[in-house]
Amino acid sequence: MTIIKRFIKKEPENGVLPNLNSTKTKPNATTSLQPSWLAKTIILSASVIIAITVLSSCSRKAMFQISPIVPAARGYVKTKRDRNKNYTIQVYLENLAEPNRLTPPKQVYIVWIESANNGRMNVGRVKTATSLFSSTLKGSFETVSASKPLKVFITAEDDATVPFPSNMIVMTTNNF
Repeated sequence: MTIIKRFIKKEPENGVLPNLNSTKTKPNATTSLQPSWLAKTIILSASVIIAITVLSSCSRKAMFQISPIVPAARGYVKTKRDRNKNYTIQVYLENLAEPNRLTPPKQVYIVWIESANNGRMNVGRVKTATSLFSSTLKGSFETVSASKPLKVFITAEDDATVPFPSNMIVMTTNNF
């Protein structure tokens, strides 16, 4: 019963709270009205839950798995749903090998998305470049899709317009 008394604030007519630690109910002149600790905790917890929900629903980030074809390559995919209910897909890669150095040599890296609606789709070619101060080959890609991507993967191909992926999958994500 004393635990419950700590969280229940009674508001007397004169605006002064009673001293709950004593058995007397005489008002204590030094105690002012303040929100209870429990109310503050509930409000703070609700705010944190709402913030996490909003931030996590905005974008998702998935790491590519280690590639058996290009083991040093690393990267990730960010997907975000926009206000038009489309999905923005951004791919970032580093430590790629040039496609013509693969065995067998290829011409381009192609990004594919796997979705529930449309199966596997060729969504475009990875742009690769080296920086001024580093010889590391980096790649990036960005597109918009009406289909929600379940998985993103990259293949090495001879032609950028292939309708189906080859079996040379360079990098892949797990299902989102």
